[in-house]
Amino acid sequence: MRIFTAALATETNTFSPICVDRRAFEASLYAPPGQHPETPTLCTAPITVGRRVTAEKGWELIEGTAAWADPAGLVNRQAYEGLRDEILDQLRAAMPVDAVVMGLHGAMVAAGYEDTEGDLLTRMRDIVGPDVLICAELDPHSHLTAKRLEALNFAVYFKEFPHTDFVDRAEDLWRIAVDALEGRVKPVNSVFDCRMIDVFPTSRDPMRSFVDKIMRIEKEDPEILSISVVHGFMVGDVPEMGTKLLVVTDDNPKKGAALARELGMELFSKRGTFMVPQIDEKEAVSRAMAAKSWPVVIADVWDNPGGGTAGDATVLLEELLARGVKSAAIGTIWDPIAVQICFAAGEGAEIPLRFGAKSAPGTGNPVDGTVKVVRLVKNAEMQFGESLAPFGDAAHIVLNGIDVILNSTRAQSFDPSLFSVMGIDPTKQKILVIKSTNHFFASFSKIAAEILYCSAGTPYPNNPATTHYRRAPKTIWPIVADPHGTARGAA
Repeated sequence: MRIFTAALATETNTFSPICVDRRAFEASLYAPPGQHPETPTLCTAPITVGRRVTAEKGWELIEGTAAWADPAGLVNRQAYEGLRDEILDQLRAAMPVDAVVMGLHGAMVAAGYEDTEGDLLTRMRDIVGPDVLICAELDPHSHLTAKRLEALNFAVYFKEFPHTDFVDRAEDLWRIAVDALEGRVKPVNSVFDCRMIDVFPTSRDPMRSFVDKIMRIEKEDPEILSISVVHGFMVGDVPEMGTKLLVVTDDNPKKGAALARELGMELFSKRGTFMVPQIDEKEAVSRAMAAKSWPVVIADVWDNPGGGTAGDATVLLEELLARGVKSAAIGTIWDPIAVQICFAAGEGAEIPLRFGAKSAPGTGNPVDGTVKVVRLVKNAEMQFGESLAPFGDAAHIVLNGIDVILNSTRAQSFDPSLFSVMGIDPTKQKILVIKSTNHFFASFSKIAAEILYCSAGTPYPNNPATTHYRRAPKTIWPIVADPHGTARGAA
């Protein structure tokens, strides 16, 4: 067998002011054919898992380009078309192939392309024809469109949020692909539209129990090849935004449709109960200061670069400064210009510095003060599961007793190594402020005495009922209360 694999991924917050060009991909991951590292990034596990699987089978794996940009706003049209055409040209050169196995995100939006993944997959289908297997692994914070379903034989999405299982799901993808190529199964997609948009952390119930349930169903029923909850992405203002249930069966679409509907309505019945309750910055700081054991982690959940924001909000830092807190560390505030100034000043320098809150309204105010430059790290990285996440050239500064990490490549706070690589021992701080919605939980929960979820400022439109959508469907919960008509007994 000859298998082509590649990856093209980012997550587009269409409300974000931070645009994505080719340099953004190159800053996060750009690996031409054969140059992808041994460890996967979030959306490239099909490549690294594929190397092992094809080696074991004695098959030929033809690698195309792998490109990933950290979540932000609209992707530059030339950047998308250039990377897309690069991969398509590689596929043409690889022909004939028996299968195409892709790593995608599912929420990329480019100028002129509301459905970039649908565009890419359709063009791939045109190249390989109707009989070649095309499959993909995707992030659940994405949009499942009719165009993608038409082009794909099947898809597998991460089940966990935090996304700790992207390698496991790539294993599932390849297992189904191998079984299909060797004639043991015929994957068929069945989809149910839940007509809702919500946030579904699997670190707590009810989503923890729901994911455990669908994994049991997969294990116990050989006809069910895969079940995925496509969470949707509430800041992707596109026509097919929303939560969907995808069931992949072994050639039993009727059974798949019935199961997708049953699970989808179960999910819908629990709407509004999934997300952890949040407090404002004043209550968060008060509770952290009153804590009896440390460190207390305050998650600045909506200034999350992993959701496409800038990550430069200062609301929590301003509250800490106003309250005279000393033993606290902030990881991170994105400010490439401030980082450049710190590098020019050098370690040990004390300089006047303005930093933060440059990207958009609702992110607080720029912070001014005399800071000490403690540590400078070129091309800094933190752990994220089995991979490394870059946060660029970074500066550890101290302002009025508070340690602050300034970074030049936007990245959410995945792991306590974010602090340790900058010379800060996170376990010795009373308060850690991080920028993440839920990906932080898997690692920070191991060191935190308490975790507080804080909604500070308005860097992210987090209430779909009041978000000013132009393209997204208006017939989903919570924009409307009962889109399925369940109150009338009709669904």
